[in-house]
Amino acid sequence: MSNTIHRVNHEIRQRRLNVLRVTDLTPRMRRITLGGAELVGFASVGSDDHIKLLFACTPEEQQAIDARNLGRDGGARPTMREYTPRRIDLENLELDIDFVLHGDGPASTWAAQAAPGQTLDIAGPRASMVVPDIFDSYLLIGDETAIPAIARRLEELPAGRQVLAVIQIEDEQERQALASKAQVEVIWVRRHAEDLLERVKHLALPQGRLYGWVALEKALTRQAKALLLEKGVQEDALKAAAYWRADGTADDE
Repeated sequence: MSNTIHRVNHEIRQRRLNVLRVTDLTPRMRRITLGGAELVGFASVGSDDHIKLLFACTPEEQQAIDARNLGRDGGARPTMREYTPRRIDLENLELDIDFVLHGDGPASTWAAQAAPGQTLDIAGPRASMVVPDIFDSYLLIGDETAIPAIARRLEELPAGRQVLAVIQIEDEQERQALASKAQVEVIWVRRHAEDLLERVKHLALPQGRLYGWVALEKALTRQAKALLLEKGVQEDALKAAAYWRADGTADDE
């Protein structure tokens, strides 16, 4: 077992899964449980892995999805959005994906109307970034879009680890219970009432060897990363990712 942060590559495969259950976790967060025989062989070993969800915005894109052609030959390419696998149960062939219902975009629009019996095509993950149990403490900073990755990491951490999580949410109704064997402190920051960057600026960092992780809107991620580097977080133990963009665009890679 490696004692360094390392990447594990996976075979990219498109899978068509069935919607099994739809569960509202909060007023703005909906969990959709997918399943089916095509989930056999699915692998996700990093808590912040991303899979691509495939949506058809045109008949040509639907044809590409049906043909399992992700645009490699220059043809039509499906509209794709990236999401974290929240829970994987290969024994029962189930996969949970949590969606923020923000009212626009292909993924949120689909999730708002999803019902058992429908299908959804996914692809990936392309790779996993594995963070082995070599750190004493963790600083996790994100918003609602990052809660699935934060929650999954917390569930995977052993006892004896210290975690400080700073999570930006719309309002108090968006709080979620986060289970962990580790010692966890969660600071919930209401988006329109508190300044997330000010909270980060004045944080007292957890003690010991620290792993930092940030996933916010692109501009906020960049600013939060800079603050953490100023506070002494080591760059080789800090991952900062832009989970979305204020202008509504999304990366397909």
